[in-house]
Amino acid sequence: MAGSAIPTEVRIGACALLAALVAGMSGCAAPSLTPQENAPHLGRPADPQVLARQRLNVFPDGSGLPTGRGTVAEGGALYARHCAACHGRDARGGSAEELAGAVRPLNDPDADRTIGSYWPHATTLFDFIRRAKPMGAPGTLSADEVYALCAWLLHANGVVPADAVMDAQSLPAVRMPNRDGFIRIEAD
Repeated sequence: MAGSAIPTEVRIGACALLAALVAGMSGCAAPSLTPQENAPHLGRPADPQVLARQRLNVFPDGSGLPTGRGTVAEGGALYARHCAACHGRDARGGSAEELAGAVRPLNDPDADRTIGSYWPHATTLFDFIRRAKPMGAPGTLSADEVYALCAWLLHANGVVPADAVMDAQSLPAVRMPNRDGFIRIEAD
């Protein structure tokens, strides 16, 4: 037991060092600096045009959707080019999540949370694809391409027929299977 005991001098020294570090981190020992001196000087100022492209919000009712249109067939070709490598040829999963083909219901502990089984609004699909996809070049798809991908993915989930055309009027009109599966919280 004597070999595992820490000498009193070492404990006192460690405590003093810890106290000095805490005081330094809390700002007690730091000189006051102006905000400019405190700035990390990383990055570059944001381009206003880039920021404007990022402020495009699409809401469940469809407000914010741009003009454009896309078909299931067009979306299938785009999916094969931009999405299949990660999400699988038929959207049933690959190195990334499955997007279609839910087998286990949402009340199962291991539920399949695909677009058709989980997402409450089809417009969320447009918003997400436009902002985040394709993975290697997010935000580069045109509105027509995003509408086409939405059409194909909704069809792959059995939500719309093979001849569906998605645009700013038809996409918000799509009734998702789990639309009533979420509780709406209103802010006062």
